[in-house]
Amino acid sequence: MKRRSLLLAPSLAMPSLALAQGTSPWLPNRAMTMIVPYAAGGGTDIVGREFAQILSQKLGQPVVVENRGGAGGNIGTLQAVRSRADGFTFLYAVSSNIVINPHVYRTEAGQDPARVLVPVGILANYQYILVGNPRWPATNLQELIALARQKPGEITFSHSGNGGNNHLAGKLLARMAGIELSDVAYRGTAPALMDAVSGTVQFNISSPPPAIPLVREGQLRAIAVTGAQRSPAFPDVPTVAEQGLPGYAVTGWHGLFYPPGTPAGPIATLRAAGAEIAALPAFHEKLGRDGLEPLTTAVSPDAFAAQVRDEHAFWARTIPELGIRVE
Repeated sequence: MKRRSLLLAPSLAMPSLALAQGTSPWLPNRAMTMIVPYAAGGGTDIVGREFAQILSQKLGQPVVVENRGGAGGNIGTLQAVRSRADGFTFLYAVSSNIVINPHVYRTEAGQDPARVLVPVGILANYQYILVGNPRWPATNLQELIALARQKPGEITFSHSGNGGNNHLAGKLLARMAGIELSDVAYRGTAPALMDAVSGTVQFNISSPPPAIPLVREGQLRAIAVTGAQRSPAFPDVPTVAEQGLPGYAVTGWHGLFYPPGTPAGPIATLRAAGAEIAALPAFHEKLGRDGLEPLTTAVSPDAFAAQVRDEHAFWARTIPELGIRVE
């Protein structure tokens, strides 16, 4: 799915402090294009548009949001890889687009996003939540594991697509717990969650935004979160590690990337603006409403690049061990 929309900058531009002081040698003189590798209206698109609106104000130029969904974000990500490196097109990505998809989808030589895209900056972190049907007897992770050991392969979880973070989260949990789980892939998060609500599957692993209202309404039971620490959106829900699987953690992030070969000037400009937006209280409030976790400290460009390399290498080792088929 492809959709373009224009976010118009206000008549009075609001440049960032760093840019106003002239620390960056480049400022755009026409509209910029931000590729979002998912359909309009999804969680990534919603947060991405919020970012684009603020970025437009800071740079004093319109930002065009171009939605290129499909293949778990792989289509839009590869479009960014192939885009002109003129500084006017960049990618708003989530971690799976960069560090997981290259190991799940066939990628042409020289087009691995983690190896060729230029990491600009990280904007936010997120984790997943394991939610069960409230009529299912498992109220915590240890009870879930016990049931799975009694009935190998009969406990089923739903997820929003093969090779996605939430699919891998369930497969990694099963491996670390030494249990056999079945899984069902759906075309999106909503139907995957609804079958957990109906009891067609026993549990689901979801990103926080669509799960929050269902848990609050009692349609689903929160069992565990997948991060190393508890989620601010679910402070009373223990992590998987707390419930007997130390070392388990599956998390993600939202970040900005430029096509390979982009000059240093545009990279410095977007990096400065992105860092300022990531620190804004209003942006933090937006992230919190969507179940994402704002950055508590700035992440340097070198640290972000190293994080991308480390996560890419981790999933290169782990995905084959989990038996995920490459498409």
